[in-house]
Amino acid sequence: MQDIEPYYAWREIYVASEDERSPFYGRVYSEFEYEHTIYNYYIHPQWDDIGSNTLYLKTLYTDYDRGFAVLELIGEWNDAINNDIMTLKRDIIDEMIRQGIHKFVLIGENVLNFHASDDCYYSEWFDDVPEGWIAAVNFRGHVRQEFEKHNIDYYFTFGGELDQLPWRTFGPVQLYSRIDGVIRHRLAINT
Repeated sequence: MQDIEPYYAWREIYVASEDERSPFYGRVYSEFEYEHTIYNYYIHPQWDDIGSNTLYLKTLYTDYDRGFAVLELIGEWNDAINNDIMTLKRDIIDEMIRQGIHKFVLIGENVLNFHASDDCYYSEWFDDVPEGWIAAVNFRGHVRQEFEKHNIDYYFTFGGELDQLPWRTFGPVQLYSRIDGVIRHRLAINT
């Protein structure tokens, strides 16, 4: 796991630790000292600690003019024991919403498991972005099944093209536009 780095190709255009409006502003990272673990496996030091023992993330890009952010996740999303959604919502998402972010791209290919509790923080997040959306991109099949089993799919948009999206082939604005187009198309079909 220590070899899995957050995606870094967009670093020339955005770095969360240098963004004064980011919850991660001012963080200092080491390339050589590994301190965080997920179940005794060290993870790359570029991942951001959000206060969970099992879930870490990296803000890959934030665009305040368009109101979107791309967040890459790693680990186990565990609401049952760690209440990861509460930590994520209160400490990261709420701050981003206050800064005008209302569309969230969650990259989940490195989320290994999901353990649900209740859906109140998902509902709150969904309600906090009435003009926006939350897109779950490339989450593993068994994680998506758990989302569906616990009705998290009511709050997150995933499935179809979003499950196998080659997101690294896009720039951040292109990725946002592609996902926004998919969501708008789904909404048009369902109305």
